[in-house]
Amino acid sequence: MKNFIPFVIAILFFASCEKKESEILPLIGTWRLISAETTENDSTFSTFNSKTKMIKIINDTHFAFFNHDLNHGKDSSALFFGGAGKYSLKDSVYTEHLEFFNNRQWENNKFEFVVKIKNDTLIQRGFEKIEKLGVDRIIIEKYVREK
Repeated sequence: MKNFIPFVIAILFFASCEKKESEILPLIGTWRLISAETTENDSTFSTFNSKTKMIKIINDTHFAFFNHDLNHGKDSSALFFGGAGKYSLKDSVYTEHLEFFNNRQWENNKFEFVVKIKNDTLIQRGFEKIEKLGVDRIIIEKYVREK
């Protein structure tokens, strides 16, 4: 019995360190951006570009996002960017730890959002702040689940 108590404590400790499966299951999947807006310096504007397609892929430990133009890079609208990293989720607070990005100055920063899922729509609202780049804004992004 004496050896049983430390065993139980160890199991409870490790179980509390992991994300609860029921908490992350709704997030797991592929999401397509359908709207985006930014608030910066008391001004709010749309940052959604209908001439591009952006997806976000979330699994149980990592996220990735990719955005590219719809003209296959054949004109002046040519665009591609992507990023990825680990994330954490606590209740409705979703925090991205950006490890990879084509603009390396954004790497190794964290971005905290409040997420809400309603039917097949994911809404994330939060802050992008990188002092060394002068980035300080609120963003709201809406995604629809890809089938």
